[in-house]
Amino acid sequence: MPEAKMSVAAFDPVWSGIVEEAEAALCEEPSLGGFFHTSVLHHRSLESALAARVATKMASADLSEPILRDLAERAYDSAPSLGRAARADLMAVHERDPACHRLLQAFLYFKGFQILQAYRVAHWLWTHERRDLAYYLQMRMSELYSADIHPAARIGQGIMMDHAHSIVIGETAQVGDNVSMLHGVTLGGTGKEDGDRHPKIGNGVLIGAGAKVLGNISVGNCSRIAAGSVVLHDVPRGKTVAGVPAKIVGEAGCDQPSVKMDQVIG
Repeated sequence: MPEAKMSVAAFDPVWSGIVEEAEAALCEEPSLGGFFHTSVLHHRSLESALAARVATKMASADLSEPILRDLAERAYDSAPSLGRAARADLMAVHERDPACHRLLQAFLYFKGFQILQAYRVAHWLWTHERRDLAYYLQMRMSELYSADIHPAARIGQGIMMDHAHSIVIGETAQVGDNVSMLHGVTLGGTGKEDGDRHPKIGNGVLIGAGAKVLGNISVGNCSRIAAGSVVLHDVPRGKTVAGVPAKIVGEAGCDQPSVKMDQVIG
């Protein structure tokens, strides 16, 4: 094994796995050779590949790919936590989504993962007072992926957004680590009030498809929100809520609902 690959394998098994999967995919589908090379095989690290991927997807006639790539590379260079979060997000998708059979699949094709990484760069820009650029990325995420995440929102790592269509996360929302949410989830406000007005989601929470969590309320660690529910009040730790408006209907059923992904109530 070449020295560079030994280094990657020794210190970054996630990136090593993606590279190996890309090499295998190249052999199986040579017609996508250019795509596999520019997206994965030309890069020496996951951070480099992520910067290129974000730039390729977010670029438009308004802002070129080279400028966006330079911005993303600066973000990854200055904030190692972005790379750590991306690795945790990749593993979350691979472990929790039965339709995901390879890390490469999540990295290249799953919009939930791509939305998160674009948001993370936008959040870095927001915290560095480059807010118009952050708003630009928010706009492009909405245009490309039909999801709207405010760059000021705070989102942990190990997040899985399954399908990710029509997800909305408001400005003052907070999402803990190891959370799973399905399509159509809204973490929103209840009116026109300003200030701290969005939900605070704890660690290990599972949020079902179409659920709406509204207002400056807390959802406790390792709880479950049933699909289609409208949550307007605090949810205690380790409980399942369901209905419109949502009410407690039982225990969460396990220590880590977001990992087990069991959405059957009863």
